[in-house]
Amino acid sequence: MNPSSDGLNEQQKGLLYAFGCYLIWGLFPLYWYPLSHGAIGAEQMLAQRVLWSALFSLAVLFVCRQSHLLAAAIRNPRLLLTFTGSALAISINWLVFLWAITHNHVLDASLGYFISPLFSMLLGRMFFNERFNRVQLAAIVLALTGVLWLALPAGQVPWVALLLTVSFGIYGLLRKIAPLAALPGMVLETLLMLPFAAAYLLWTAHKGDLVFGALPPLPLAILIGSGAATTIPLMLFAAAAKRITMSHLGIIQYFSPTCQFIIGLTVFGEAFDLSRFIGYVWVWAGVAVYLLGIWLQHRAAAPENPCI
Repeated sequence: MNPSSDGLNEQQKGLLYAFGCYLIWGLFPLYWYPLSHGAIGAEQMLAQRVLWSALFSLAVLFVCRQSHLLAAAIRNPRLLLTFTGSALAISINWLVFLWAITHNHVLDASLGYFISPLFSMLLGRMFFNERFNRVQLAAIVLALTGVLWLALPAGQVPWVALLLTVSFGIYGLLRKIAPLAALPGMVLETLLMLPFAAAYLLWTAHKGDLVFGALPPLPLAILIGSGAATTIPLMLFAAAAKRITMSHLGIIQYFSPTCQFIIGLTVFGEAFDLSRFIGYVWVWAGVAVYLLGIWLQHRAAAPENPCI
């Protein structure tokens, strides 16, 4: 790939987008924490999140003058069907994640984010014939060892983890194959979800159960800001998915639960669990080996600079 004017080729940009996306998602426990004590239910939180995401992404779309791309996508039945599927997948992912936060299933959600990268790599192998070299295979074995170490004590994979894994893996797959830029794609997804979210909010308001104006200032600001907090990382993710393999996208995803692990220890003061930490170490070793393999691969492929 030829480098762009900023000196980065498309794959390097994709890696940066992926790290940025997963860093934001890794910080999400801090963002959603003020809403995690029963202030608002998961279903209503999801509907509000869709509403504010649609408004924010639409505003950005018009500012960036990409509305013609959205109009063309809406007139394409096949593309519209693809994004209907991605909108459904990410809706399920959001709902399960928000339910886990509000019902004290954070560990199950965390396990889902550890399994998800391996599922993404499997999808890459199945649909894009992505192959692994020996270094990458060693990295995957290390990561899988860590995941099994974390999962087996529970006796079975919880449904929360399974739903998060499958829904996000399918979402990543559909966004990779969809021939539409990140921003108009994000707008299209939220617009497809918006009628259902709006109908639910109207029904909730009709029953007198709508929680919005009664919220304290901080939770209210977080709810309104969820549009930007949701849209920005998803745009980064879609941009990354277009530029790098599902395998690369999957292994970098471990950056997110690692951030959550550090936040849990340093900010929320969660008890230090040595057994759980050992599982993390296996995964971190796998990520380090995988990134080393990427670096060695690029180093071998890079042309030598001739002496001048």
